[in-house]
Amino acid sequence: MKLIVAGQEAATASEFAELALGIDVELFAGTTDESPADTVVRLAVAREVLRELAPEPARYAKALLRTAERRRALAWKAAA
Repeated sequence: MKLIVAGQEAATASEFAELALGIDVELFAGTTDESPADTVVRLAVAREVLRELAPEPARYAKALLRTAERRRALAWKAAA
């Protein structure tokens, strides 16, 4: 099954969300190799973008933020 949004084909669920909702998933979820300073800057930008999003994309973005925070906490606990 192909996922096509606005004439563009999405290869992954993240790409589909980005095309359908206009959300940069990496901005809200982060990456595994970002430094603590990069995380602070990314989250500041994500909060600003979140204020300007429509309700549906904002709910998805907030869920990404929560999931990313849980993932970081689990990784920190596993490393300890």
